[in-house]
Amino acid sequence: MPGPYIHRPHRFLVPVRPVSRALLVVVAAVAVCLAWPSTGQAALSCGLPETQTTWIDFADGSVSFWRERFARPGVVVATGGSGLATEARNAGAGTVHWDMHLRKRVGTPSEPADPALMEKRADSLFDYAVSVSGCQTPLIALNELWGASLPTPLTPTAERYRSNVLRFVTRLKERGGRPALLVSSDPFTGGDAAAWWKSLSMVSDLVLENYANANLIWRDGAVDGSRRLRVRHRQAVAKLLAIGIPPARIGIMIGFQTGPGTGGREGLKPRSRWFSVAKWHALAVKEIARELKVAHVWSWGWAQRDARSNDPDKTYAACVWLWARSADLCDAPEALGRELDPDTKTGQLDLPAGTRCVYGTTPLTASAVATLAKVTGDRELALTALVARATERERTRVSPSDALALERRVVAARFRGSAAAFRSALADSRVSVAVARGILGDELRWREVTNRLSLDAVSALHVSRFRATYAPVLAREISVSPAPSWLPEGRGIALATSAPSAVFTLRGGRRATLRTAEGVFVVQTLGATEALATVSGPLARSAVVRELRAARRADAYAAWTIRMQKAAESKLVCERDRLPELGVVTLSVYAPFLSLDEAEAARWLAARREEQGR
Repeated sequence: MPGPYIHRPHRFLVPVRPVSRALLVVVAAVAVCLAWPSTGQAALSCGLPETQTTWIDFADGSVSFWRERFARPGVVVATGGSGLATEARNAGAGTVHWDMHLRKRVGTPSEPADPALMEKRADSLFDYAVSVSGCQTPLIALNELWGASLPTPLTPTAERYRSNVLRFVTRLKERGGRPALLVSSDPFTGGDAAAWWKSLSMVSDLVLENYANANLIWRDGAVDGSRRLRVRHRQAVAKLLAIGIPPARIGIMIGFQTGPGTGGREGLKPRSRWFSVAKWHALAVKEIARELKVAHVWSWGWAQRDARSNDPDKTYAACVWLWARSADLCDAPEALGRELDPDTKTGQLDLPAGTRCVYGTTPLTASAVATLAKVTGDRELALTALVARATERERTRVSPSDALALERRVVAARFRGSAAAFRSALADSRVSVAVARGILGDELRWREVTNRLSLDAVSALHVSRFRATYAPVLAREISVSPAPSWLPEGRGIALATSAPSAVFTLRGGRRATLRTAEGVFVVQTLGATEALATVSGPLARSAVVRELRAARRADAYAAWTIRMQKAAESKLVCERDRLPELGVVTLSVYAPFLSLDEAEAARWLAARREEQGR
């Protein structure tokens, strides 16, 4: 849904990143998640009380480092081997059962197995899981569901496949197990599919495999990369939450594969970069688990079965993964030294209380957003304005004393020196003194930025069109000392689209002192006030070119500030990753008497005097 457009001569608000439907789904789903009742003290599996998100790490006999990394208290190992499971439990780890062969049990969407075999095969798996895990109510990971993203209506074979899956996990549940079905692709939950997914969630957990290319995350960096990971997992979980599946039935699977094209390391070098991505991923999913209260988080990809997967750096990535979620599980800084950046704060959502966003080291507080929203009528619009201000402060030399000096000139020029009248205008616009000074600073920064931007040339066609469109606009030949922004040549035709309105009411042939927000000027009238249409060609052209260049400065500023705001995202951390929309926000639109645009301020003053005179 697009944001509001506010017209202003030369300057405006342009929303260029509207709130997406996907974001609205995430926000709604999070609200559902937060409202879902607690699962209490029910056991996830033997020895694993379900009091919080459980972290589970895959290992089999090919994982050469599993004893060193995973066989310890505080770790839960998912494995299908009885010897490994027993040894892991003896070392203090928890275990759950991992079954690698769901395809052999239920078939595929194109070749489903015989439905009559589902109960028998489920019983066989359950009995084996009990023997391996030593648990009568085991959590059983099922690798993996095929065709999750198939849209409805399904083919007859795909329908039978899904029926097989549901019957299979239902039987495991009936026997006392807790199935956890791994979902390898983005689930299609529209139409009739939603009912199947909800039925499935009644008897099985759903573990979303969500593998990220480490090269892309590293390229984005700590802030953007961490945000990308959080948003990725948040959106994946939200899709299930949105159809009524509770977070206590949802898990997230993270991949540490090293083979190309599988999602994971993907050849990222040097290895220190992969370790940073592993750290960011652990911190990201830790945040999502805290927010959404999912049942479990899994790590996968540690196997070293062949040359493609036998990466000697996996053991260190596993150490980083464990350390980032709990420093007691592995001393990664000691093991890796300078190869690991131990910073766990940059890019994370560890915001001070009452803070909406942090830009670099600058907090943008919720109270500052709320105060400005009293003026804009919209909190997100206010946040965009505050972010734009923060980026511009880095690139301009405007000081608080400059804003105070401009405030004094505004009071003198537009309120005849009456501070009381100025405060009354502020109150009518719901603008506090602090907000007003912020707006005045914005005006000064806008002028400094626009004065240094390069502009395209003005063509004869553009001049002709302007003259035709603005033919009735008042024009007058004058000289001004010192030269103001609205007549930088010091002498020529002033136009009512930018010049103070008093210029056009001065008596002919007289010299007068003109007080404006920009300063005090001496004006000498050199001709009568007339319409632009009647001004001679050469004089008119110079004035029109000046106005067109002013409009182009505004356009150039719009493009510039959008670029700056986009670049700022790499330094911006916001609550639940709700970044502000990119946009051009001219706050003086809400209080035109604070504008450096004399014509706009004059229109506001005229309207106010008319209203007060009624």
